[in-house]
Amino acid sequence: MRVAVVGATGNIGTALLRELASRDEVSSVLGIARRVPEADAEPYRHADWATADVQFPESVQTLAEHFAGADAVIHLAWLIQPNDKRELLRRVNVDGTKHVLQAAAEASVPRIAVASSVGAYSPVDDDAARDETWGIDGIAGSHYSQDKSAQERVMDEFEALHPEISLARLRPGLMFQSDAGAEIQRYFVGSLAPVQLLEKIRPPVIPVPHGLRLQAVHSLDAAAAFAEAVIRGARGAFNIAADDLLTAEAIAQVVTGRDSGKTYVPVPFSPLKPLVKAAHRAHLLPMDEGWLEMAQHAPVMDTTRAKTELGWEPRVTAAEALEELINGLSSGAGRSSAPMRPRGEPGHWSHRLPDEDHMLADDVDSTLLRGYMADHLAGATAGVERISAMAEAFVDTPVYPQLAQVAETIGSEHQWLSALMQRQGFPRPAVAAPLFWVGEKVARLKPYARRPLKRSPSALVLEAELMIAAITAKRQGWEVLSDYAEQLGVPRGVFDELIDAADEQREILHEVHTYARQRAFRTGQETLTPQL
Repeated sequence: MRVAVVGATGNIGTALLRELASRDEVSSVLGIARRVPEADAEPYRHADWATADVQFPESVQTLAEHFAGADAVIHLAWLIQPNDKRELLRRVNVDGTKHVLQAAAEASVPRIAVASSVGAYSPVDDDAARDETWGIDGIAGSHYSQDKSAQERVMDEFEALHPEISLARLRPGLMFQSDAGAEIQRYFVGSLAPVQLLEKIRPPVIPVPHGLRLQAVHSLDAAAAFAEAVIRGARGAFNIAADDLLTAEAIAQVVTGRDSGKTYVPVPFSPLKPLVKAAHRAHLLPMDEGWLEMAQHAPVMDTTRAKTELGWEPRVTAAEALEELINGLSSGAGRSSAPMRPRGEPGHWSHRLPDEDHMLADDVDSTLLRGYMADHLAGATAGVERISAMAEAFVDTPVYPQLAQVAETIGSEHQWLSALMQRQGFPRPAVAAPLFWVGEKVARLKPYARRPLKRSPSALVLEAELMIAAITAKRQGWEVLSDYAEQLGVPRGVFDELIDAADEQREILHEVHTYARQRAFRTGQETLTPQL
């Protein structure tokens, strides 16, 4: 069986690649994502890779070509952030599902499985278990829930048009695994939360919303359900969750590490929602108050159908999955893909830093070299800020994957250079880097930066030009350091790779520049309207 997986680099997609690799029925896997992962890393090496951005109608033809010859398609792609870009989320999540289904039909794929969610269900105020016949109108106040409900209607329409295709829609609860720790922190908790402390210190008592009860499933168990669905050619909806509920008491026991005594303080939902809303609006918390609405009103799911028709059984309890997630949060665990990147990962070249006890060679003026590297690190700090801002500002355009790819690689290079300087005993620049950072913020105080929703059509052209110039300067810096590779204790080949990476970054940004300049100054053609 040949299986294509759309959205194969996130939490559930990464787990699914591991699951499919263990199945004798599966002969090959094609992973499809906006940004491909490190193809030689686990578990991504078990798949071939292709790129596609499902939000655009033009993606249907691209996806159909990728799906040609596939026996099954599993659609997992879903955009969680940014919360404030509702049009973008709807286009990726709801329209994207429609485009994937259309492409599968055009490619005559006989079996499809789609990731829905417990969030698609209509709200409840009790703990009675609901099966798959419960309403799927979503929960008001939660954009995630409303989009999941809309996704279900897309699948209803598709089933009516294509009864010959087996379409399974899986509705899992929260999906936890250790490797998703860094990803879940970025999407929901934020970088300010001191989750690292949980590795050594557990709080004696925690606040928990009163009456909270959640369902969760280990990501590998959810992956097994998706695999069974396509292997068996299942049709219809399936609830997927572990057998135990995560009540306030159960959550507190896992977080505190105590199974007796007072472990939590109940907090009403009503005052929590405005606090979460304020924290989100202040950019202190990635998740918005809609997630609390869903947590309060989502039903408890009955998983009987998955067990009887798919032969599926959860192997990990919800409490065990939560404990694993907490360990992943504290350690910043992840994998080698854009969504799953570990917290503080110093990049692709991290394993090629000099030994901890390496000393700079005596024939090098350490003061001059330190100053040179500090200046480049300061410039790199500004570059990371600028390219990250570009990716965020143009997230709703067809060139976002290219911008995000460059932002990711530049960020990892910045971390590597910082780590290299620390190995040499060079302190981080105390003045230059902050000044560059402030200068970058001031430089971006243009009309289109102050009000990103009213961006100038020329903004993308200018920003691409500035980044191309910055990368050119960075490339020269790598050439200089390559002449001192031996003295720094770094294989010269590492700098050769960094030089090649800079060339690739410039080529990618030239593509972005070409896209923008051909549209920016022409009337009747919108630069920032998504189009290919």
